[in-house]
Amino acid sequence: MKITANGIQIEVEDSGGEGRPVVLLIMGLGMQLIAWPAEFVQALVDAGFRVVCHDNRDIGLSQGFDEAGTGNLIWQSVRQRIGLPVRSAYTVQDMADDALGVLDALGIRQAHVVGVSMGGMIAQRLAASAPERMASLVSIMSSSGARNLPGPRPDVAAALIRRPPSRTEAALVAHGLGFVRLISSPAYPQDEQVVGERIRRALRRAYRPAGVVRQMLAIGADSGRASVLGRIASPALVLHGDADPLVLMACGQDTARRIPGARFVAVPGMGHDLPPQVVDILLQHMVPFLQTAESEHEPR
Repeated sequence: MKITANGIQIEVEDSGGEGRPVVLLIMGLGMQLIAWPAEFVQALVDAGFRVVCHDNRDIGLSQGFDEAGTGNLIWQSVRQRIGLPVRSAYTVQDMADDALGVLDALGIRQAHVVGVSMGGMIAQRLAASAPERMASLVSIMSSSGARNLPGPRPDVAAALIRRPPSRTEAALVAHGLGFVRLISSPAYPQDEQVVGERIRRALRRAYRPAGVVRQMLAIGADSGRASVLGRIASPALVLHGDADPLVLMACGQDTARRIPGARFVAVPGMGHDLPPQVVDILLQHMVPFLQTAESEHEPR
């Protein structure tokens, strides 16, 4: 369903029913809400939660920002490397305000907020800027954004900005599969036919490469996030794969170090994806954490 949040149109899915504690799921760079594995959402519903997820701005069925143009990704990357500010059409804080607007539109006062990759960055911004709305924070395969942290593995960084050879569906699926191979969990390989079908489904729902570029620039421009993580007061759990080649585990460790009282869990053999076995492992840590945070939280 489409709602107005933070003054823009955001596509939302809402599962589990009202009257339950809420888990807000925030997806990563260029990924639509359908990227959340169905078994992940269902397990949270089965554990007693209402689960809300949305397409971030500029992706999926949410409002786009094509009028802002895309800018020069290579040049902005150079600016970032030499310490100059990155110019972006909007900010990670804007996307956090969108997420807050989703809660407002649905009449939700507080939520447990779970974000993966860029979604973890958005969740961190939300936790730091609106602490009264947070029941807990779960940051998965994400980063504090501190300048001294390592970047992606070189082949992954190159693949991230490589364009597909054409815009035919077959070429786009093959291009997506190639990137998934680079970042996938080495200990938990996925069936490529299943992954390819997932990519095809996402392409048919929405294909918005310019939005991906604008989101990448927003991440690059978010240079001050590490300095605000000390303001986060909610219980926090940081989960990260020790085989992640896109956002290295040191990035998750730094996130946990900067958030007061945060707990860090390394997941052996996990890369930068959510195969079924990894989903099971994450849920084993997340569900008890969320239930404990909920039981210790002040009455709503």
